[in-house]
Amino acid sequence: MSEEDLNFVLRARRDKLARLRERGMEPYAYGFARTHTLAEAVELPVEGEGVAEGESELLALAGRIVSWRAHGKTTFAHLSDQSGRIQLYFRRDALGEERYSELELFDIGDFLGVAGRLFRTRSGEVTLRVESFELLAKSLRPLPFGKEEVVDGKLVRHSGFADAEQRYRQRYADLAVNPEVRELFVARSRMVTAIRTFLDARGYVEVETPVLQPLYGGASARPFTTHHHALDMPLFLRIADELYLKRLVVGGIERVYEIGHNFRNEGLDRTHNPEFTMLEFYEAYSDYQGMMTRVEELVAAAAAAVRVLPAMAERVPVLTPPFRRIEWIPSLDRALGTSSAALSDAELRNAAARHGVEDTAKMSRPKLLDELFQALVEAHLDEPTFVMDYPIELSPLAKPRRGSAGEGEGEGEGLTERFELFARGTELANAFSELNDPLDQRARLEAQAALREGGDLEASGVDEDYLRAMEYGMPPMGGVGIGIDRLFMYLTGTPNIRDVILFPTMRPE
Repeated sequence: MSEEDLNFVLRARRDKLARLRERGMEPYAYGFARTHTLAEAVELPVEGEGVAEGESELLALAGRIVSWRAHGKTTFAHLSDQSGRIQLYFRRDALGEERYSELELFDIGDFLGVAGRLFRTRSGEVTLRVESFELLAKSLRPLPFGKEEVVDGKLVRHSGFADAEQRYRQRYADLAVNPEVRELFVARSRMVTAIRTFLDARGYVEVETPVLQPLYGGASARPFTTHHHALDMPLFLRIADELYLKRLVVGGIERVYEIGHNFRNEGLDRTHNPEFTMLEFYEAYSDYQGMMTRVEELVAAAAAAVRVLPAMAERVPVLTPPFRRIEWIPSLDRALGTSSAALSDAELRNAAARHGVEDTAKMSRPKLLDELFQALVEAHLDEPTFVMDYPIELSPLAKPRRGSAGEGEGEGEGLTERFELFARGTELANAFSELNDPLDQRARLEAQAALREGGDLEASGVDEDYLRAMEYGMPPMGGVGIGIDRLFMYLTGTPNIRDVILFPTMRPE
């Protein structure tokens, strides 16, 4: 950035930087040995609470300056770190004329290390009486801090950074000026930790599988493609972890999971980002009924872990299994007011168009049914609800449904043992009694390949290596995929997926 491009504020900060260096001060430190976080410091005994002046513990604290009030011979400031904030008190008489004069070169946003002792002001605020200080990093660009005021004894913050798109693009600034955003992402981390703890305690093994894959599969989605120059071969960013995790079950890892990023070359909206975080886990000798119980317990445990955080206590629902259960075809037929099986492809297209589905002309029949279900049923599922028994055309990796409960034989014609969990109109989880018949699997993958040849860009192809793994013998198993981003959105009542992803996909500025 050239000098003429700098506005007055930016030039003023660079001028202060130069003046600091002229005084022999290095404005970018290598480190600072702090003794306490700011939250820990404000909980310590202070002068006047059984501690005589000058006898309280000498503290070394560090953080970013978030407020600054100079009054001649004294200056008050607030320092902030991830844990909280504390007031600072600088006195010219204590620091000396030369050192105190250096404060005029500091700005809101600078990182500062301070040493001193605690006392309580007349208003009752715990404050550090600064005995020495060190500039740790000079801020050359002012952060968009908003106005703060105390209302009824509570600190109320009026955001100075309200434009959503700029907050997503400059997440670093968003985090710096909005503590509630930091709290949200800390809560997300706690949720993921709770999920890992839940699965680890039940004997699951966490693994990592390839992100770059020679074939994509495990879901219906359009992939991102790339090219490996050394091997001179096309590769795909994975759309799902499924096929590699199930290979591991064949190899004898009976309970396995992965939490990682998947990539789907699709549109962006409030519940979709092209790069997203997915949990998949598989359990040998289980089925979709067993995995429903697993999912209920896992989601309830995740909710409990987030709800214990003070900032999240009122946002996170109390979830108590069992969750509601409905069946796919009966629920769609009720919404349509007729049997979906009795409708021709043309009638399905007309029905889909009437309910807001776009580009129906190129959609296969399974895709039309899926879009209608999303519009007429999914969107209206508010409380956590399992939708069960999907059509086989929509579930190329699930086992055919067994007969009605208690019969133990026969098949639900054209249906699979699959469920999805929905809440607030959004899919949270997808699960199967996994298909382990390699011949049936080959037929279904070939059908998918035919759909792809017919123009369905979300259909998968035939993965010969996966079929070979199945031919060695694949035990019966249940498998689940849970969207981490969407689960966290649901638990915290966050309406847009970009608000729970630190760096969402954006167009170039």
